[in-house]
Amino acid sequence: HSAYAYVFAGAPWRTQARLKQIMDSQYHAGPAGLAGNDDVGQMSAWLMFTAMGFYPVTPASGQYVIGRPFVERAALNLPNGNRFTISTEGLSDANLYVQSVTLNGRPLNRTWIGHDEIQAGGELHFVMGAEPNLLWGATAAERPYAMSAYGR
Repeated sequence: HSAYAYVFAGAPWRTQARLKQIMDSQYHAGPAGLAGNDDVGQMSAWLMFTAMGFYPVTPASGQYVIGRPFVERAALNLPNGNRFTISTEGLSDANLYVQSVTLNGRPLNRTWIGHDEIQAGGELHFVMGAEPNLLWGATAAERPYAMSAYGR
């Protein structure tokens, strides 16, 4: 999950580029399509979360750090009966950078989504582009909190 560290530093576009590199080089549908040992499902879990566009870097925080999606659409049918949908616009090999994100139709400028927001159901929508958006998620207020700064 170290590829997500750039988000904490205010450069989510670097995470987006690194995730593309990792997905292209370490995962594929063939023999040895999952690099290394699956570590009791950790590598598979990383793949599934990352493909949807977010990952629980620090699970105890209740925050999922936004990376970039690798699927056009995914739906999570939650145990509480709600459905959380991830959708993308403009996703392609060339369009690897997040241009904007909305949560239930409202702009989401922060680079994380809360567990409670996922559990409530709704839609996380990504607009993708070929050039990095250097402004999205760049300010300290838009970053996920680090466990060392927990509670501030």
